[in-house]
Amino acid sequence: MKLPQLDTCRLYGDLAWTWPIISPPEEYVPESEFFGKLIMEHSEHEPKRLLHLGCGGGHNDYTLKQHFEVTGVDLSPSMLALARKLNPDVTYTEGDMRTARLKRTFDAVAILDSVNYMLTASDLRAAFDTAFTHLRPGGVFITIIEQALESFRQNKVQYLARERDGVEIAFIENMYDPDPTDTTYESTFVYLIRQEGNLRIETDRHLGGLFPVDVWYDTLSSVGFAVETVEYEAPESGDDVPVVVCTKEGPPRHG
Repeated sequence: MKLPQLDTCRLYGDLAWTWPIISPPEEYVPESEFFGKLIMEHSEHEPKRLLHLGCGGGHNDYTLKQHFEVTGVDLSPSMLALARKLNPDVTYTEGDMRTARLKRTFDAVAILDSVNYMLTASDLRAAFDTAFTHLRPGGVFITIIEQALESFRQNKVQYLARERDGVEIAFIENMYDPDPTDTTYESTFVYLIRQEGNLRIETDRHLGGLFPVDVWYDTLSSVGFAVETVEYEAPESGDDVPVVVCTKEGPPRHG
């Protein structure tokens, strides 16, 4: 899959440089520690090697690498460049979470907010198949359900403002589902970027997947995972987000 061009997914292209300002890695420490603790608590063996699918700019890896030997996979070369700069001690590979095959297994696998970019049930299953394929028996796979059909809030707006090295960015995100009969929703981003007194206004659009919670659980179970859910309060929104903790207990079930 190629990244869309024009006014779409610019955060993963020409606007990637804004990400460490908008969402600095130190803000990820509490959630990353929480994810790492879940992995350690649910693993049958001491987890040492972690595969992070859809790792983005490496902001979770900034903390996770304190506990695991991390390998990251992402589709965006621009984000991978940021990740390598932030985490030179982490191995990064360009790839699609639905099709990547590294020909090795890991003690743990994570797909965090990047799972939102799975737009169909078959995309979701393909990503979970990748996780299952790379996970050793007794290992743990974690993912998060940031958006579910039952809890989606139409026209939700989030706003934040950050500054670093003389660059100020006010960032606005609007989530909207124009067609409740399909499995996608739209996120529109607006960036107000001020440098040396000059204002730039940039826009960006993303599609995310929107499924009933049962689709998540049924798909994970059909791949072969045993599934447990833990609630986590997202710091940016205050919403309770289901963190899905999966263990690999046997060979995949096809169907």
